[in-house]
Amino acid sequence: MNIFIGYDPHEITAYHVLCHSILRQASGPVSFTPLVQSALRTSGYYTRRKDVAASTEFSLTRFLVPALSQYRGYSLFLDCDMLMRGDVYELMTYVHADPGKAVYVCQHDYTPRTETKFLGQRNDPYPRKNWSSVMLFNNACCPMLTPKFVNQATPAELHRFAWLTNRDIGELPLGWNYLVGEPNQTEAPPKNIHWTQGGPWFRDYAHTSYAQEWFDELGLAFPSLNVPKPVGV
Repeated sequence: MNIFIGYDPHEITAYHVLCHSILRQASGPVSFTPLVQSALRTSGYYTRRKDVAASTEFSLTRFLVPALSQYRGYSLFLDCDMLMRGDVYELMTYVHADPGKAVYVCQHDYTPRTETKFLGQRNDPYPRKNWSSVMLFNNACCPMLTPKFVNQATPAELHRFAWLTNRDIGELPLGWNYLVGEPNQTEAPPKNIHWTQGGPWFRDYAHTSYAQEWFDELGLAFPSLNVPKPVGV
C-alpha cells in the first residue's frame, strides 16, 4: 500500500511515530512518501505562494497524491498528527464493498469547539471539515487533480471536494479518523487517533486523551531515547 503522509517541520517526530505505528499494525508491505513542500517546489509539482493562513505545510499538497502516484492504483493520504491502531489494509474492504468511487473519506459532520489549535493556528469551521485528513484515493478516478489545478484552485474548492460530485465520494467509518476531543465520534474503539487540535508532542497537549499511547509508540520507535512519560497522563 502506498501511503503519503503530510510533513511539517513543526511535527517531525509525529511523522515518524505515525509511520512506526502503521508498520506495526499492517498485514502487508507499505511504502511511505512524506509530502515535503520544499521538495515538491523544487520538482515543480507545487508552485503556489506561501499561504500564511495554512496551519501546516501540507494543507494543500495532499491533493497532489494522485499525480504523484501517476494516476494508478490506490494511495492513502494521512495527516501526520495521528496514531494508527488498525491495519491499513482493512481500508480496502470498504473499497470492495462500494467500488468505483474517486476517494474514500470519513464523513464527519461537526463544528470545531475551539477557534484556535496548536501553535495558535486558526481553527476555521467549514463544510466537510477534516474529510481531507484521511483520504484513500482511487487515483485513476482523479484525473482532475493535476498539478496545475491544485496550484490554481482555492483552498475551499480543494478541501470541500468541489472537484467531485457527491456520488464520487465513498465513505469510511469514523473510527479511521477519530478526532480527539470532538463530538460526533464513533463508539467503537478507534482505528486511527487524530489529534486535530494539537498532539502530545506539543507541551501544551501532553495530557490530552490517548497521549500515553503516543508516548508508548514513541518509545517503541526510538528505544534508545529512554522516553520519559509525562506526569499525570
